Amino acid sequence: MEDIVVSVKGKEYIVRRDRRYTETDEWAKLEDSRVVCGVSDYAQKELKDIVAVELPRVGRIVNKGEELGIIDSIKATSPYYAPLSGRIVEVNKKLESSPELINKDPYGEGWIFILEPTKLSEFDSLLTPEKYAEKIRESKK
Repeated sequence: MEDIVVSVKGKEYIVRRDRRYTETDEWAKLEDSRVVCGVSDYAQKELKDIVAVELPRVGRIVNKGEELGIIDSIKATSPYYAPLSGRIVEVNKKLESSPELINKDPYGEGWIFILEPTKLSEFDSLLTPEKYAEKIRESKK
């Protein structure tokens, strides 16, 4: 499955087809009964050089759309949100010493947390890769 490459004003943004997206630029990838979450390539490129990530607490119960922490970059401090309701079961501890993994590999090594969803039906309400690519195009007009 090939990625979608969105080209806008000389910049390219990768949108992976194997996951869903939020209006606030988080991604959610379903793996068995869990959901791996992070921020999109678009989000990390907008933030520029990431210098710190506040990770959520393991065991925390969250609601879809709830603010979970912040990402600090040389450009801005930006909150990130839960794409689905559920319980945080794991966080990416590597980000504590290497937050730049989000810049280097937002869809792989730069994942932020894993969630055990309580309302899996919420996954279907997230943006498809095609809709998310369109959102990026619209926001950059």
